[in-house]
Amino acid sequence: MCPAVFAIQCDRFRKSYFSSQWQILNYQADKKLAVKNMSRSHKLVLLFLAVSILSISALAESNYTVNLTTNKFQGNYLVNQSGFALYYFSDDGSKSGVSTCYDDCASKWPSFYAQTITVPDSLRTADFASITRTDGSKQTTFKGWPLYFSSRDKAAGDIFGNGREDNLWHIVDPQEQPQLF
Repeated sequence: MCPAVFAIQCDRFRKSYFSSQWQILNYQADKKLAVKNMSRSHKLVLLFLAVSILSISALAESNYTVNLTTNKFQGNYLVNQSGFALYYFSDDGSKSGVSTCYDDCASKWPSFYAQTITVPDSLRTADFASITRTDGSKQTTFKGWPLYFSSRDKAAGDIFGNGREDNLWHIVDPQEQPQLF
């Protein structure tokens, strides 16, 4: 209990404390009631909006199977729909566009293949084709050069394979890439 001297302050404190606690309880109850009383159609609309917002970024990422990106040090280069760099192997030039990367090489440099090529206006679909590798798998080419990924690249935007292995592996700059055949 409060001493007589502080009775007025104690009484005010009790009233304000219990009043604020009551307001918190009312707010929580109103919040639960609002969700509980929300109509099924409103819940479906909210769910649809949430799914739409999440899928927009996924759709934006996959508009093109091959796209163009820029690195401030390397310039423009080709990437797949997820933003991973595409590379060419200089040794493939000596074989007129036939892939020469198999076994251990293929584990470090997986081939890139897209059944259907869609590109932005800055690239030409006619520059892309596909070949059948000697192991029977398909591989996409650009201007006759077979395209690869680098196992060193762990995230979109990485270009850790550029200039590797005696400078035989390179990112593909579409403006500078010569026509192989």
